[in-house]
Amino acid sequence: MNGDEIEPDTKDWTWVLGQPCPECGFDAAAVDPSEVESAIRRDADEWIRRLGTPHVTTRLRPGVWSTLEYGCHVRDVHRIFNERVTSMLTQHEPLFANWDQDQAARDGDYAAQEPGVVAGELFDAAVTVADTYASVPGDAWTRRGLRSNGSEFTVASIALYHLHDIVHHAWDVDEH
Repeated sequence: MNGDEIEPDTKDWTWVLGQPCPECGFDAAAVDPSEVESAIRRDADEWIRRLGTPHVTTRLRPGVWSTLEYGCHVRDVHRIFNERVTSMLTQHEPLFANWDQDQAARDGDYAAQEPGVVAGELFDAAVTVADTYASVPGDAWTRRGLRSNGSEFTVASIALYHLHDIVHHAWDVDEH
């Protein structure tokens, strides 16, 4: 692998639902799932700022995405989680198709996208999924869905898992 290539992430990050993330500090036990929608909205505002900074397309370390590439990923994460939560609210225990984030980055040519366009798309995707979380009826937080690897989620746990993803990538961009 040369310094421009990104090493695929093969970790199963579901463990962050049971213990704090030692890297970004996210602690799912400290967050009520009903708070996820407002956290997503705040983070979307920050991505507008992040994607407007100088050197947004520069990879600051070999093998690590640029801010633009992280922004594309977060945009797509919001879209995927909106689909998954919507299916959990409208179907009985849906099975989620596998999503290969590394293939999505290659297929979407994340590094070549326009930062201003990505900022708008990310913001729109964040608002859409935040609205979805805001509309979850009180008795629907326990509805279930299954990932292709067998991991089981409730609407509440997938909301927290989603939030960790965006908190972690904000940490990736802001702290490194």
